[in-house]
Amino acid sequence: MAAAINVSWVIDSVWEILQISGLTLQSFIVFCAALFLGCFLLKRRRNLPPYPAGRVPVLGHLLALGRTPHLKLTAWSRQYGDVFTVRMGMEDVVVLNGYIAVRDTLVDRSDLFATRPSLYLLDAMVNSGKDIVGARWGPEYRQRKRFATAVMKNLGMKVGTGSIEEKIREEASCLRNMIAEYNGRPFDIARDVTVAVANVICSMVMGKRSDYRDETFRERAEAVVSVMAELGAGQIITVFPLLRFVPGVNRAGINALKDFVKVQNVIRGEIARLPGLLPAGG
Repeated sequence: MAAAINVSWVIDSVWEILQISGLTLQSFIVFCAALFLGCFLLKRRRNLPPYPAGRVPVLGHLLALGRTPHLKLTAWSRQYGDVFTVRMGMEDVVVLNGYIAVRDTLVDRSDLFATRPSLYLLDAMVNSGKDIVGARWGPEYRQRKRFATAVMKNLGMKVGTGSIEEKIREEASCLRNMIAEYNGRPFDIARDVTVAVANVICSMVMGKRSDYRDETFRERAEAVVSVMAELGAGQIITVFPLLRFVPGVNRAGINALKDFVKVQNVIRGEIARLPGLLPAGG
């Protein structure tokens, strides 16, 4: 009975406040939601180093960092010590300064801090960490890393006999001949260098290279470069994950995913030419 009276009193009080202030019920709900969201965003997480001054809702310390964030971080280290927390949009980032702090974290306690953070674009590309690049630290990651290291050594990523050095020398010679064919005419060397790098990788992994005039191969090689560039431009989605639903702002992320699919299809096509190596439905 007392609980029912209290609920009735709360409802009557809210209604009186609405009438006095001239607010509608819808406006009051929006106000409460905004207040709750603001408190949630400003709430400091537990067990984190201190925050420097200058943190604002939503943006965090992005405005305080300015155009020279390295200088601002250095200034904060003098004021707040070698370990402090910076709010990057919606994410907290712990900043380490000095040899002792870095060694204590990344060497002496490496098992506690070895895993990678969750990044929307990277996780979308590599299927939520089922490879090596986006995988979280643990037994599965260590097993994949050992396997990949052994395979790369067999393919030539080592010093001495059987290394990839000879293939690099051959490709450098091909690149030199290609440049000589321009005969002094202006050209974009970035495209030829991209193909040269792609040829070294393909000769090591797939056992073949492509001609510099192969436009299809050029497009594929440039798609890889585009993926890296778009990943950098799309990092705003990592800082503000909700922006991936905003048209225009999410263009970099969409383009990165499209180019990655192109590269992935090329790799799948090469695997498909090797009988018995591609699992059913892979």
